[in-house]
Amino acid sequence: MNLLTAFVSALRALATNWLRSMLTMLGIIIGVAAVITMIAIGGGAQQRVEEQLKSLGSNVMLVLPGARTAGGVRLGAQTGQSLTEEDALAIAAEVPEVQAAAPSLRTGAQVIAANANWSTAVLGTSPEYLEVRDWPLAAGRSFEAAEQAGSGKVAVIGQTVAMQLFGDADPIDQMIRVNKVPMQIIGLLERKGQSSSGQDQDDIIVVPLSTYRNRVQGMSAGRIKRVGAVMIKVREGQSMQAAEEKISALLRQRHRLPSGAEDDFSIRNLTEMLQAQEESSRVMALLLAAVAGVSLVVGGIGIMNIMLVSVTERTREIGLRMAVGARSRDILGQFLIEAVTLSLVGGAIGVVLGIVATWAIGSFAGWQVLLSADSILLAVGFSAAVGVFFGFYPARRAAALLPIQALRYE
Repeated sequence: MNLLTAFVSALRALATNWLRSMLTMLGIIIGVAAVITMIAIGGGAQQRVEEQLKSLGSNVMLVLPGARTAGGVRLGAQTGQSLTEEDALAIAAEVPEVQAAAPSLRTGAQVIAANANWSTAVLGTSPEYLEVRDWPLAAGRSFEAAEQAGSGKVAVIGQTVAMQLFGDADPIDQMIRVNKVPMQIIGLLERKGQSSSGQDQDDIIVVPLSTYRNRVQGMSAGRIKRVGAVMIKVREGQSMQAAEEKISALLRQRHRLPSGAEDDFSIRNLTEMLQAQEESSRVMALLLAAVAGVSLVVGGIGIMNIMLVSVTERTREIGLRMAVGARSRDILGQFLIEAVTLSLVGGAIGVVLGIVATWAIGSFAGWQVLLSADSILLAVGFSAAVGVFFGFYPARRAAALLPIQALRYE
């Protein structure tokens, strides 16, 4: 009996008791659909983290002011005013692992352009900020040294601000008013998308730090130029931990902190935080796939059970086949192909169900999913392996029957 004949015979045998066959395949169907859906959800989560990591920039650290104490009461993180522009310059100059450091101040402001207005975030920083964030310009240019030093009335805007104020028109060289201060748009940032916290990174206006200090906020420059944060980019291939230790030692020295005193700043390794999140997403995806794989094993046990029942019911048929010349390997192949066919048909239905479930989750729940051909092949291949593994024992049992005993079986 050739393979095609055995396959047709297997389909005929399964169609004879189609309801029983469908109930037997239910475990395989659910298992395959679950594996595909869970891998798609896990892959989507990983892709989302990778996008966030890419939008943040590579090898990035953030230095923030520490806590402030007033009247014996600790006011919490980032309430101090310990960081200065000079700290950022010193970090860039004295820590060899650091590629660039950008001090910054941030606030919210109402921005007006002709008849349009929009409330957005205004960031005062240095030109190195775009380098630290790996944030290229879609059009225009960045700040020049003279504009940075002389509080130039220039701004670089994000895509969201450009859309809200100018629609599809070109924003370059247009005038806007930020807190009643007129500024010329000299650059348009590439789109970044949402951050890990869900914030729209493109809803921003970037101005020179001196412009922010002297014009937007109207601060007194004074001798000490305080900043709200310093964003740092570590050189490719350099140790983030070594850079963090050297930055900490430098800032403690600059702030004249005695040995044993608490830091008046905090350093956050944003890249490592997102990489840890990515690793957690990967582990969760594998865990979900493993849990879904249990359904396939349960479905395989169902196949073994129904095939044992089938062998018992068709004992006389097996005896007749052997009596007319069928060999043990023919009987073995017949029942093994039936088990694999049962598993593959269930796997095919499970693939369709898994694709539909993945699409539904992505569309209605709003989750990011990543459906790949590898997950489909993995699920179908595993279901076929389950059919072979759990179908071998019943098939071997059928092939071991003696013709005379099988013919006399009632």
